[in-house]
Amino acid sequence: MTDTGRWGARVERAVLVGIDLTGTSRISRTGLESARRAASRPDENTPAETDGVEDDIRVPESSGLDADESLAEFRELVRSAGGQIAAELMQRRPRPDPATLIGRGKVEEIAGVAASTQADLVLFDHDLSPTQLRNLEAALPCRVLDRTQLILDIFARHARTREGQLQVELAQLEYMLPRLTGRGKAMSQLGGGIGTRGPGETQLETDRRKIQRRIDHLKMDLDAVKRVRRQQRQRREAVPVPTVALVGYTNAGKSTLFNRLTGANVLQSSRMFATLDPKLRAIEPPSRRRVLLSDTVGFIRNLPHTLVTSFRATLEEVEQAEILLHVRDAASSYGAEQKAQVEKVLGELDALSKPRVEVLNKIDLLDAHQRDGLAQREQPHHAEVLVSAQTGEGMEGLLAAIDEALFSDPLIEAELRVPQSDGAALAMIDAGMVVHSRRYEGNLVRLAASGPASLMGRLRKYRLRDEANVTVG
Repeated sequence: MTDTGRWGARVERAVLVGIDLTGTSRISRTGLESARRAASRPDENTPAETDGVEDDIRVPESSGLDADESLAEFRELVRSAGGQIAAELMQRRPRPDPATLIGRGKVEEIAGVAASTQADLVLFDHDLSPTQLRNLEAALPCRVLDRTQLILDIFARHARTREGQLQVELAQLEYMLPRLTGRGKAMSQLGGGIGTRGPGETQLETDRRKIQRRIDHLKMDLDAVKRVRRQQRQRREAVPVPTVALVGYTNAGKSTLFNRLTGANVLQSSRMFATLDPKLRAIEPPSRRRVLLSDTVGFIRNLPHTLVTSFRATLEEVEQAEILLHVRDAASSYGAEQKAQVEKVLGELDALSKPRVEVLNKIDLLDAHQRDGLAQREQPHHAEVLVSAQTGEGMEGLLAAIDEALFSDPLIEAELRVPQSDGAALAMIDAGMVVHSRRYEGNLVRLAASGPASLMGRLRKYRLRDEANVTVG
């Protein structure tokens, strides 16, 4: 019987292959038997045919996750791509095999598992070189995808705007260009299933020059997007409205928090990379200042460099933001490693030195003992707030932390005397300032208020005096 998805489309069955190239990670019960079989094999280092091409063997930097935790995260990526997991295997080696990454013996084992489970594809939790990809596809009875291809496919599923689609297409083409040999079918947009959402130009299958021209064209289109965004920012900067950007690991709850703070209704999903296109909405902290909040794409360990490059236009919101809200999953068992991966990407964007507020989300999933542990630990360098975007707990504290971290358009306390007949000025004060006291003197209203310097400047003719100390949020 064929499995079908929500809309009747066939759900593809996938064999997941985890890779541990350190040899030091602990072996889980689920992967123990597979590891024993791999350890008992004779020499697996005999290289397969490499077509005379030498490829760089890419060993990702340590992410802080052990191989089993990494495979668990990879499992969620597969589910986000709409796949069904048919089997999981783990290969532990001291070094990658140049021809197949995992060794000939393991390839034979995977071929048997894929055939017996009637799998449609084999997914590797590691990047494959062009030669490794060709050798594995020749040896296995189904399609082969690596980690980057899977992430690109998820991005292709979730891109909704023209800008997002351009960025995904550019990333796909730049990744596929050195992998064209024998990849004609996989590049066609006529195919179906995970990893077959090609860039949308069927003529690209056989002509590298056409692909390069398409890449150049996409870069020109994205440059135009950058110009439009720059113009929009310049218009925003003409009226000082600070921007706060949400950043964080994928599935940390950024979109749920965005909806909670803004009252918006953007897509929130437990699927990874549900948000690709940036969104801006106004929020109002306790000071009544107008602040723009931006929701951005989530990060993940070993985020493909092509995606960081292609999504530069989107991630410019992070670069230009005054404050970053680093949303973290407080219930995650490897939150420290996720934090390190986010900071790595922020470093690539030259945004690591920006003021940050650490937002520990999902505290509704913690028990009282775990909450106490978070509250009592040593405070980090950045401000830290515990919240639940799902229930709304901690939102007031978060807005106050945002207020305190803002440094543009500082708050000023002043006394104003406004004619009662000037309803527009009084409405402006009530809408944009915090009024501490109000009393009436004949036809005048005397107010003690605090508000942003930009608004105080517009009401300067009504100001009596400024307090000696300026309050900067």
